[in-house]
Amino acid sequence: MTAIPPDHETSEPTTPEEHQEMPLVEHLLELRNRLLKIVLAVVVCFAVVYPFANELYLWLSQPLRDLLPEGQMMIATDVTSPFFAPLKLALVVAVFIAIPYILYQIWSFIAPGLYKHEKKLAFPLLATSVLLFYLGAAFAYYVVFPLVFGFFTAIGPEGIVELPDINSYLNFVLKMFFAFGVAFEIPIATILLILSGATTASDLAAKRPYVVVGCFVIGMMLTPPDIISQTLLAVPMWVLFELGILFGRLAQRRVPAEDTETAGE
Repeated sequence: MTAIPPDHETSEPTTPEEHQEMPLVEHLLELRNRLLKIVLAVVVCFAVVYPFANELYLWLSQPLRDLLPEGQMMIATDVTSPFFAPLKLALVVAVFIAIPYILYQIWSFIAPGLYKHEKKLAFPLLATSVLLFYLGAAFAYYVVFPLVFGFFTAIGPEGIVELPDINSYLNFVLKMFFAFGVAFEIPIATILLILSGATTASDLAAKRPYVVVGCFVIGMMLTPPDIISQTLLAVPMWVLFELGILFGRLAQRRVPAEDTETAGE
């Protein structure tokens, strides 16, 4: 009989489970490292922003303070509000600033699992989604806030002193920023639906009347109960939906062309 080499005697067989566990562990370690980088980026941004938290709050409240009657101002009804309101704002601004880096880390994690044509589309979509979110927040601050606050301060009964609470105001504007930032992502969502095959541009265009009604319903749910802010959210949502259909058609034509070239190679 042939003698078994010593290394074969001492070596332990590797089970299929061990082969399957290693990639999973590596992915989890990479995910942990990228999450730590995201948290570190937010902490660094917060450390830079926090010394200017009070100035940021004054800037954020400027659209309302400019419209308050002479002699009236904002107040803090909670003892801790003067501290926690600027602190909360600084944290939100830190996340807001770190969004490009956060999305870059997410992109770096998922990119190895994408095909070549998916990578070509995914990175521009991520970059565009960041830009659209910022545009939505800017639209809320520079266009919506002056109109909404002007409406609210003008319809109040005579003899009522308006003294907005700083914490309530912060919660309101953050909600509006989030609503308009997400609403401006509609073109990206539309393009992804078309490219994934879940629907087509023609089908979405055929459902346009329902989409218009849905935009006004969403505007009613996410904004204060006034026609101005509801319309200012619903109309851009509908316009962005139309842009999503347009760019979705262009992207849908481009992907088959690239697939054909790849197949030819």
